[in-house]
Amino acid sequence: MTTTRIWRGSLIGSIALTSLVIASCSGPQAETPEDAIAKAASGECLECELSGADLTGQDLKEAKLNRSNLAGAKLSGVNLSQALLDSADLQGADLTNATLSKVALTSANLDGANLKGADLSGAYLRGASLAKANFTDANLTGANLTATNLEEATLDGATLDGALLPEGFVPPQ
Repeated sequence: MTTTRIWRGSLIGSIALTSLVIASCSGPQAETPEDAIAKAASGECLECELSGADLTGQDLKEAKLNRSNLAGAKLSGVNLSQALLDSADLQGADLTNATLSKVALTSANLDGANLKGADLSGAYLRGASLAKANFTDANLTGANLTATNLEEATLDGATLDGALLPEGFVPPQ
């Protein structure tokens, strides 16, 4: 697994990082951010480091991105149908209008993710953390949301027909 470290020393003055994109995939050699993005787009990038990456509109159907870090990634309009994203970190990711039908997101972290207008029909999200996620106008028909954390999630206009919801969860009216 490629490890990226950022060292902070005691320097006179201060350094402000406004945006940092780190991208790499596990494997025998270090890769550039462009290589990691290309590997993800090709279909398999297990334990990929793609935090903050811009994958807007990419076709990642059936991609294998288990345990990958996509925190803060731009995934608007991306096709991740039937993809494997088990234990992936998508915290704060932009997934507006993304296609996530039949995606596997078991134990994934989607805290604060924007899934407005996303298609999650038949998605498997068992054990995922969805706190403060935005599901406005999302399609969750037949999705498995058992054992998920939906604390402060927004579900305005979401379609929940046939969805398996967490025990005791009452969907908005």
